[in-house]
Amino acid sequence: MAGCRLTCFGLLLLVLLLVCSNFDGSEGRKGKHWRQKKPSYSSLARKKGRGKNGGGHSHGGGGGGGHQSPAPSPKPSPPPKTGYTTKAAATFDVVDFGAKGDGVTDDTKAFQAAWAAACKVGGSTVVVPEEYEFLVGPISFSGPYCQPNIVFQLDGMIIAPTDARYWGSGLLWWIEFTKLRGITIQGSGIIEGRGSVWWTNAESDVDPIHEELSKNLPQIKPTALRFYGSYNVTVTGITIQNSQQCHLKFDNCEAVQVFNMTIASPGSSLNTDGIHLQNSRDVMIHHTNMSCGDDCVSIQTGCSNINIHRVDCGPGHGISIGGLGRDNTKACVSNITVRDVNMHNTMTGVRIKTWQGGSGSVQNIIFSNIAVSEVQTPIVIDQFYCDRSSCKNHTSAVTLSGIAYENIRGTYTVKPVHFACSDASPCSDISLTKIQLEPLQEHYHMYQPFCWQAFGELYTPTVPPIVCLQNGKPTSNHILSDRDLC
Repeated sequence: MAGCRLTCFGLLLLVLLLVCSNFDGSEGRKGKHWRQKKPSYSSLARKKGRGKNGGGHSHGGGGGGGHQSPAPSPKPSPPPKTGYTTKAAATFDVVDFGAKGDGVTDDTKAFQAAWAAACKVGGSTVVVPEEYEFLVGPISFSGPYCQPNIVFQLDGMIIAPTDARYWGSGLLWWIEFTKLRGITIQGSGIIEGRGSVWWTNAESDVDPIHEELSKNLPQIKPTALRFYGSYNVTVTGITIQNSQQCHLKFDNCEAVQVFNMTIASPGSSLNTDGIHLQNSRDVMIHHTNMSCGDDCVSIQTGCSNINIHRVDCGPGHGISIGGLGRDNTKACVSNITVRDVNMHNTMTGVRIKTWQGGSGSVQNIIFSNIAVSEVQTPIVIDQFYCDRSSCKNHTSAVTLSGIAYENIRGTYTVKPVHFACSDASPCSDISLTKIQLEPLQEHYHMYQPFCWQAFGELYTPTVPPIVCLQNGKPTSNHILSDRDLC
């Protein structure tokens, strides 16, 4: 009996020891010798989200099961302000601002209101929706206080008014974007200038209604779409047609891209240049179709680093540098490349034209891989340019040098080459390589290549032979003055 009591006592003691041991172990895991498991990344993210709404840690007993929240970690420094919105880019539809898009109601104010709203938001988009025709008067989408990188999404049609009251005594532009940083015009829409009422000509089949309207319009014709003083400009996808005068102009702009767009006006539409560049640099124009009544591309003074390729031109007057030096002014143009271009039924192909009496220089020009078809005169330098009935003779001229013609081929209808350079400042460093120009048909009025004061080198035989180009450099002792230097 005593042995049984001893055995029971021993078993009871063993149970007590096991229970105590288990109790101490559970308490030990609550002590300092065990580290709390770190919360997962998603848990931290959820806590940050709650913190922004005021629920990050306890304020006056607000939850947490009575446990004191750990001290918050220092807040990271805010990112620097860049002027861009962190939200999805905002869109501003002109219809939401009251535009009717019926082709009759004046929607100018709605466009102005949509732009004013978009101007305040970086990376925003002004939407001109498809299947609408918006009548819009002269309008300027202006900076310089707009946020950068605004998109003008043009999928509908914008039409110009023909009522003379919109134009006053005359304006130089119809639609203008000015002093902007990062502006893109894109979409599948159309800018319709309705320019036929502005084109003055003597054709007998002029519409009597258009003839009556044109009598009331000012003599100054507007450019359809103009960019001024802007940086990082893109125009793509759209069509500009039947402009009153020039279709698309860039003045004092830098970093310009024009591609995959169309310019369309009849060959009889006077002075309707396709793209006009002035005082602009770092411009690329490619994969663009142009038909108009003047130069497909016109490059004026102050332009440099211009690259034009994969362009179709015609009808029109070709691609021209100039006219430069008008009214005894100074002109500077450099680093122009025109390549991989098709020209059909144009007055000239690639042309440089300057007025007598000017100063400055044109240098480092490349015309390469130009295909011409039924072009009157494919290669032209004219330093006696004059679009008046008569022009006064001058001895000074814009200096031309470093002009390369490479792989120019096709058919002409009047003359293959015309080099008319200044007596006082002859053209120098002209190079001709792989020139093959055939007459479309043999007619009595066909002319042979013409050269005057043109110096350079033939690197390959040419068709026809251009024997009039003088080898070497001119012997002129003309000394460049500060007025000549660019």
